[in-house]
Amino acid sequence: MKRLLGKIDEGLLTSEQRPMLRFLIILTAASTIGLQGYTILFNNFAAEMVHLDGSQVGMTQSVREIPGLLTLLVVFVLMFMREHKLAALSVLLLGLGTGITALIPSYGWVIFTTVVMSFGFHYYESTNQSLTLQYFSTAVSPIVFGRLRALAAVSSVVAGIMVYCLSSVVQYRGMYLAIGAVVVIAGLWGLCQNPTHSGIVPQRKKMILRRRYSLFYILTLLSGARRQIFVVFSILLLVQVFHFTVREMTILFIVNNIVAYILNSLIGKAINRFGERFISSCEYAGVIVIFLVYAFSTSKYLVMFMYILDNILYNFEVSIRTYFQKVADPADISSSMSVGFTINHIAAVFLPALGGYFWMLDYRIPFIGGTVLGVISLIAAQWMRVPEKAPKAETSAS
Repeated sequence: MKRLLGKIDEGLLTSEQRPMLRFLIILTAASTIGLQGYTILFNNFAAEMVHLDGSQVGMTQSVREIPGLLTLLVVFVLMFMREHKLAALSVLLLGLGTGITALIPSYGWVIFTTVVMSFGFHYYESTNQSLTLQYFSTAVSPIVFGRLRALAAVSSVVAGIMVYCLSSVVQYRGMYLAIGAVVVIAGLWGLCQNPTHSGIVPQRKKMILRRRYSLFYILTLLSGARRQIFVVFSILLLVQVFHFTVREMTILFIVNNIVAYILNSLIGKAINRFGERFISSCEYAGVIVIFLVYAFSTSKYLVMFMYILDNILYNFEVSIRTYFQKVADPADISSSMSVGFTINHIAAVFLPALGGYFWMLDYRIPFIGGTVLGVISLIAAQWMRVPEKAPKAETSAS
């Protein structure tokens, strides 16, 4: 953690900002460990202990996305709670949901714990993004986002190592409890912290939709759809079409996170140097190529390389948030991040099911659809314009 702090701290951070960075580092690491630990264990636990069938597993995955749609409720929760407290409470909730998963091996209990865990994860992600944009300048926030993404990659590997080591000494209940306990402790630590300072713009405590933020909403929606194709169908392609083994997928997972750790810290610097429009254009142009290769390539190794590149480009989406920071009224950040997170998850409700239907007809169709999304995103990104001066707070919502 000191190494990560040091890399950002060289002449960029004020003494008032360091507590917030430390706060976000610890909670981001805990959140990632909790989510990855839950995810790594879930399919085996569901099959071996709860004996869920395919439809029940699918329903559980759909239910897991519902809290993502409900992140707009963060705006109303913040009427009664400060945002950094909600962030810490969300991590605590994530740890609790993860820890109690295996206490009762039943379908209903799995649904319940999934919802608890998912609310914690999604609410933390929303507040994490909001706090980063509020407490760090437009020059520093891209670097902070990049470093936190790099930290998340390392934390994902740590979660895998924890599961591997614990699996030889305890059963599912013990593994879930141990991982959940680590996350709960981090959440309790966060609740005892006050990393805030008085130098930030007060946030509006209501839901805000502005016409001038339309490009942010559009790019966020398209990013959510692109994410679903990456998460659901690219892995399905590797396993079902190219017959990747569990060992090969594990190696690919490790390689992905190592590459992400190395490159994510550079994304923020690239945004500062080349701008959001250029970075987003590179992402969407790459997405077009990747999805076309997914659809038509017969080379296992080329598809594997595209998967790694896909994972790298997915992290470029941080440019959407830094673009918003530069064009938005500073008082709108908290509300807009929760609304944006909800918009990002709209595609998660219907796209996996719709894509799965087309997959059964021809596995290429979802990726051709993804190519179309890439083209639309590339065109939309050309309207990204950053003003020379940051907008001042407005007196009322429009």
